[in-house]
Amino acid sequence: MGIRWKGVGFRTTPMDDTGVSHILEHTVLCGSHRYPCRDPFFKMLNRSLSTFMNAWTASDYTMYPFSTQNGKDFQNLLSVYLDAVFFPNLDKLDFLQEGWRLEHGATEDRASPITFKGVVFNEMKGAMSSAAQLYAVGCQNRLLPSHTYSYNSGGDPIAILDLTHQQLKDFHASHYHPSNARFFTYGDQPLDAHLQLINESALEHFQRIDSDTDIPDETVWTEKRSAAITCPPDTMAPDPDKQTTVSVSYLLPRITKVDESFEVSLLASLLISGPTSPFYEALLDANIGSDYSPVCGYDGSTRDASFSIGLQGIHQDDEERVRGIIQETLNKVVREGFEADRIEAVLHSVELAQRHQSTTFGIQIISSLMPMWNQDGDPISSLQLDRLVASFKRKLAENPRYLQDLVQRYFIDNNHQLWLEMSPDSEYTPKQEKEEAAKLEERLRELTNDDKEQVYQTGLQLADAQNQEADISCLPTVTISDIDPKTKRTVIKTENLSGSYVQLHEQPTNGVTYFRGVSPLGALDTDLLLYLPLFCNIVTQMGTDESNFREFAKQEELKTGGLSVSPHIVQNASSTDAYELGIVLGSHCLDRKLDDMMNLWQQIFNSVTLSDHDRLSTLIRMEASDLSNSVAFMGHAFAMRGAASAVSTVGKLSELTGGITQVNLMKQIAELEDLSEVISKLQRLSSLVLNRTDMRFCLNASPESMSAAVNALGQFIDQLPGAPASSKPSLDSAQAFITDEEFNPTSSQKHFRIPFPVNYVSMATTAVPYKHGDFPKLMVLARLLSSKFLHKEIREKGGAYGSGASIGTDGTFKFYSYRDPHSMDTLEVFRRSLSWMQSGGFTAHDLDEAKFAVFSNVDSPIAPGSKGVSTFLNGVTDDDRQTQRDRLFKVSSHDITDTADRYLGERWYSSYLIGPENDATKQGGWTLQE
Repeated sequence: MGIRWKGVGFRTTPMDDTGVSHILEHTVLCGSHRYPCRDPFFKMLNRSLSTFMNAWTASDYTMYPFSTQNGKDFQNLLSVYLDAVFFPNLDKLDFLQEGWRLEHGATEDRASPITFKGVVFNEMKGAMSSAAQLYAVGCQNRLLPSHTYSYNSGGDPIAILDLTHQQLKDFHASHYHPSNARFFTYGDQPLDAHLQLINESALEHFQRIDSDTDIPDETVWTEKRSAAITCPPDTMAPDPDKQTTVSVSYLLPRITKVDESFEVSLLASLLISGPTSPFYEALLDANIGSDYSPVCGYDGSTRDASFSIGLQGIHQDDEERVRGIIQETLNKVVREGFEADRIEAVLHSVELAQRHQSTTFGIQIISSLMPMWNQDGDPISSLQLDRLVASFKRKLAENPRYLQDLVQRYFIDNNHQLWLEMSPDSEYTPKQEKEEAAKLEERLRELTNDDKEQVYQTGLQLADAQNQEADISCLPTVTISDIDPKTKRTVIKTENLSGSYVQLHEQPTNGVTYFRGVSPLGALDTDLLLYLPLFCNIVTQMGTDESNFREFAKQEELKTGGLSVSPHIVQNASSTDAYELGIVLGSHCLDRKLDDMMNLWQQIFNSVTLSDHDRLSTLIRMEASDLSNSVAFMGHAFAMRGAASAVSTVGKLSELTGGITQVNLMKQIAELEDLSEVISKLQRLSSLVLNRTDMRFCLNASPESMSAAVNALGQFIDQLPGAPASSKPSLDSAQAFITDEEFNPTSSQKHFRIPFPVNYVSMATTAVPYKHGDFPKLMVLARLLSSKFLHKEIREKGGAYGSGASIGTDGTFKFYSYRDPHSMDTLEVFRRSLSWMQSGGFTAHDLDEAKFAVFSNVDSPIAPGSKGVSTFLNGVTDDDRQTQRDRLFKVSSHDITDTADRYLGERWYSSYLIGPENDATKQGGWTLQE
């Protein structure tokens, strides 16, 4: 059975910044008429075998999609989702929990200060502390100012505090109606029975209405406009004087005009994608800024599309220079046009994307269709890519200047263009804090004594509701018997090509061949290890002796779906002390272009150029910028790596190559004027990994294409520098595990101070490798803690956007929180996990639900191009998975409490906090980092 996807979306057009559509998205999932228990959405995460469950709020619609591979589960989830969106309870307490509320800092202590709390309130404080998010919202608000797009659909934190419960209910009544809904289905389920369930569960209970949610035409400007906004300074920026962003955005045709939208999206790719594009050469290679502006390229998510281009990380004095470069680049394109190879490369990417299969194809289709269908366009027409490509080619053949004419029409002659500048303001965050404090003071002044008593009592009521054990018997569920006891196996064939181990997976890959390779490094000095991520990032972007970086990039676009290189850090599945370190290569291409793809890899191995100072400088600045920007969005991942680094060898390596240490290193490198030492380290790494010694390879291709793929791989191996150290007849012999004898786990507390309004908190302890008998028990334990304890304490009560526990393949057990208003309180919740387990905080049914969630993750679908690859990378076989699967079925309540005692008791613990200044971490015992 394949993956079955379902989604229902509503056009939601808020007319203020209160975040009503966003908070409603959260609140409808908190209980409905048929399923009145608290938070059925989160409860179903543990009563389902879903492969995807989510909801999100866009600028003008709200979407509720899910997927599963189980037919019974599909019916269950569809019933819960439909009841949630069409018949929600919208309880006042749920609104206060998810949106915002006034509540005492310590709920039961009426003497503690009253403050603002709420999940979405804290989420948006975190989101709107990101310069990239501020820029994106600010740009859309100003480019499309006439209607709903002039507001922040997610909610401005201060404006959220003006939203009332009644306004929320009114918004639901006016927007969440079948007349304003769009239903999506993807998969192999019988359509008649599916539609009947939708009708019986929802549609037949309503009468068609004329929903007043239409978005009017945007008033087209007759003159160009400019605007300026501010943001918090980036303390991780390489150059504090280069933190200005500037861009221009153009209003484009309505997205319902499918042919025009397709053509402009192609034009956008031609203008900005890759080193051979005009704007890459003019803006990025000029080394004025660090990267493209946060809003860049074609945007078809709003009623009227747009195109943006600009730079971030520039000096404020260079703003006019950037404006001039943009204008001149567009004029140059009109004069000279595009090379035929560039156009062919963009069309090749369209063809390859059609053939490339992924497990998220269903949600990708739903996400791509919703914006246009939401504006009453024809969703089917945008799927007819062959027709769209043929139409474009015909127009280009009839008029060789067709693309140049589009540039002239949509950009040069277009007066509806917005020039937006964003600069840092050292007072930005203090101003936000003062505004919130003033808002709180204003609200408190308005409270009578009776109001204050009501605040106290409501806080107690909410806490009581959160502490109650919910009766979830109303919710549908799968059972253990619905889970296949057998692991889905992949047929793996192996060969020895010129002494190298090769793993082959014949799969229905739809005319695409997938290639992977692993080149182990062995033990590596920390000084060199730190440069491994940079090496991986730049090695395919520097060019070779045969082709400069622009020509190489052009061939890469024409022949492949991209060449990737990434650090390979894998723990031995049988020992937490052993690991394999190296790089992993990956690429895919149409079968007919396999020889061309392998030739590009051969160039990298035999003649890569690493000494181009200017090119390297550009790539370093871009990488430093990307890493710095990622902390605000992925702070919990950085915190988890930081916590794991003190208790696990692999955790330490992962932090050095992908944690805050790496962020700071790239900042330092980006500040260097002389890169000769950096180039020397990159060349040393190149000599260590770009040779065939100890390499192993993997191919995924269709049965009819595999023979040709093996021949091409054999020729590639024979042309690589070096020679295999010895013949590798098996995967065990091909893996190069090493041990760090000097590493010892230690207790550690570190605080990386950054001026965010929220925290990212993690705590880690030592655990076991994958094949250990306790690994399945720890998987279930992590799920139990996440859903039954941490969610309630950290998200519902504490107001954090997210929290959880996990057992990783790095030999650690980790806790985390995301966009959390608390820090020390959260760490205390982590520590209380053991006592909660010992107090019997879970039932036998809770245990089954935790298993459902674990099996849902274990049985996540795998695309044909990735089947067997995890075995190739980490050595875990289907037999190993079956052994752990059998153990997982047998995990008992006693196993869980016993495992908690042994792994959450007196052990090494490491804590890592990313967040603002904190008095508690200044008291001693904490290492403070900047």
